[in-house]
Amino acid sequence: MINLLDLLSRLLISIIFLYSGISKVFQYQGTVQWMESFGISGIFLTPTIICEIIFPILIIIGYRVRLSASVLAIFCISTAFIFHSDFNNQVQLIAFFKNLALSGGLFFLAINGPKNFILFKKKKYVQL
Repeated sequence: MINLLDLLSRLLISIIFLYSGISKVFQYQGTVQWMESFGISGIFLTPTIICEIIFPILIIIGYRVRLSASVLAIFCISTAFIFHSDFNNQVQLIAFFKNLALSGGLFFLAINGPKNFILFKKKKYVQL
């Protein structure tokens, strides 16, 4: 049961990134304009899309989970401070705390790693 909940948790925390990355692909120009309105070059959008699609998939399948979760956690903290720091706007404040909460969950995953429902298991060797 614990392993199933671990898989479900990895899936749930990854969905938001997958959805966001895929939606950025279909709204590329609008996203570039939005990013540039914050002073961030549009050249960073392609690596952002790659990160938001590849790392969540790695987390779901259980491969390089600690690395993927750490990168996404740092990404969440960065985007919280860059794009959601207008604390006079209630929606932005909620988005800011949502990103911090996601980073907390991702750091927890990075520290503890996945359980048994993973695609690639490390082989344990017995020393003779």
